[in-house]
Amino acid sequence: MRRLTALLLASALPCAAIAQDAASEATRTAQAELAKRLPLGDPRDMANATRGKLAEIADGVITDSAGKIIWDRRPYAFLASETAPDTVNPSLWRQARLNAVHGLFEVVPDRIWQLRGYDLSVMTVIRGKSGWIVVDPLLSEEAAAASWKLFADTVEAKAGKRPIKAVIFSHSHSDHFGGVGGIVTPEQVQRDKIRIIAPHGFSDEATAENVLAGGAMGRRALYMFGSILNPGPAGQVDTGLGPKLSSGTIGYMEPTETVSENGGPLTIDGLAFDFLDAGGTEAPSEFVFYIPAYKALHTTEVVTHNLHNILTLRGAQVRDALRWSKVIDATLLKWGGQAEVALASHHWPTWGAGEVSTLLANQRDAYRYVHDRTLFLANRGATLHELADATAEAPVQARDFSTRGYYGTLNHDMKAVYQRYFGWWDGNPANFNPLPPEQSGPRYVALAGGADKLLAAGKAAIAAGEYRWAAELLNKLVFAEPDNPAARAALASAYDQLGYQAESGAWRNYYLAGAASLRGNAITSVSGNGQSRSFVSAIPTAVFFDALATRFDAAKGLAIKGIFQFVLPDSKETVAVVVGGGVEVPRYGVTDTAPTATVALDRKTLDDVMLGQAQFPALMQSGAIRIEGDRMAFLSWFALHPPADPRFNVVVP
Repeated sequence: MRRLTALLLASALPCAAIAQDAASEATRTAQAELAKRLPLGDPRDMANATRGKLAEIADGVITDSAGKIIWDRRPYAFLASETAPDTVNPSLWRQARLNAVHGLFEVVPDRIWQLRGYDLSVMTVIRGKSGWIVVDPLLSEEAAAASWKLFADTVEAKAGKRPIKAVIFSHSHSDHFGGVGGIVTPEQVQRDKIRIIAPHGFSDEATAENVLAGGAMGRRALYMFGSILNPGPAGQVDTGLGPKLSSGTIGYMEPTETVSENGGPLTIDGLAFDFLDAGGTEAPSEFVFYIPAYKALHTTEVVTHNLHNILTLRGAQVRDALRWSKVIDATLLKWGGQAEVALASHHWPTWGAGEVSTLLANQRDAYRYVHDRTLFLANRGATLHELADATAEAPVQARDFSTRGYYGTLNHDMKAVYQRYFGWWDGNPANFNPLPPEQSGPRYVALAGGADKLLAAGKAAIAAGEYRWAAELLNKLVFAEPDNPAARAALASAYDQLGYQAESGAWRNYYLAGAASLRGNAITSVSGNGQSRSFVSAIPTAVFFDALATRFDAAKGLAIKGIFQFVLPDSKETVAVVVGGGVEVPRYGVTDTAPTATVALDRKTLDDVMLGQAQFPALMQSGAIRIEGDRMAFLSWFALHPPADPRFNVVVP
């Protein structure tokens, strides 16, 4: 169960390294056509991204206490060029250059500052009556600590040292709270009565997200964020939402108070805030807020400078595009015309009352377009894959870069809306139960007249610039013959061009990471974010046992039947796990009068196991775990929970 939500180790597939392709003529043509129809030279976003810059961390390098680099912008020096290379979509190149601007920025003179470019997310510091209010202290403690030091060395050196009076977690995704331990300690929070403020439902959502499906989500995240790619014009350039993920320690602190679903006014360190609930949009637990005294609107991750994901490629529950658009409209109705600056948990601010209102209206329209066009076409018979291809980009996307698909895309967002309403199936009975690729691949090869003919057809599609068709054909061949080097090389070539042309940073990263895996040159030394004890300890015990049940090897455990009871004295919790018929049913808070075995261990000991700091056999020998009843039955059952290999294949069988 160790590091269930971390990004996991990557593995290269066993084949000889193959050179990456240059941009093809078809790709160069596509890049040029896009550049012609978009005002890529519009200087307003860069002016906003650089406005108010006060200082920066030298070279953009952040290390942990042992000197290990957890953030480094030096390999991204290639983004200094204003001209996009042929291997990067020119619109994505523009976004990457904006996200590459890093440092401490003054947003409202002597009142609000932001630390940008030191993680995927942005940290905001607000001046209260007697101290500082910090919003979203990044993903990792090391990045947050370095960013706070930059703020203290720059602002406090001039204005005087002040205490942190409150920390606001805008929503339940870890890149907005995981670094809290880098700016305050639990002891400080308790001693100084620092307020930790979050939206309702935050605790459950923040600690449970990704735990049940953490292995697969972590593996896919390596592809989505480009973590297994080298930075460069033919590699990872950006995610669209921000530069990349930092690789430090994820922590957690329990909120001292939450804002209800009704939102409303709240005074924090003598400063009036007005909150609006946004749960169920970008995150299950989220809010936006306005500070009347500063005429500043914080849109968290509901409104950023891109079209967001309705369903993220790493995996998550499908989001509600309709509610998303309505929350933005409510924000516009409530504060449009009043707010003179809009700032968010990603990207750069927007200044000017008119510009803020336009930003909100355009973002609202983008999400409404995604939702309504999906249902317009679905209600006329279009299926999941047909409707996205049948839809031109929203009119607003041609005139407002903040609505373009740098992270989410119109294509996969529409598919997500379809999935939300209709599920994974398109209604065609032929697609009820299709053969998996390992079984269908050899049949396609036979139908094509052999591997050589299918390979030739794939290469012909590549030569014609039909990369999607080439990928479909060659993927069948690779799944039929995964060790065929020519098939892997050809499929990688198709992925190269699809990645180069992608405007979405997530799409680009996924295609190019797939190509790197096929060639055997994906980075294998990537390690994920380590989770601190504070984070692991906050995972609800019930969620831990639900996750444990997902690891039960039902095929080998069909004959096992019993009730295994866990007693956690330090947390005063009990869980009875009912086992039978290849299924585990954890009953949190339930004890059984006649269990097969009772296991007593502290929750702290369970945390040690989750952190990889202890193993069950040693703990049993030391007496830290006590077993009463049928000891062998317990051990036999527990042995049927093998950890999943986090390096499972993605682009080959």
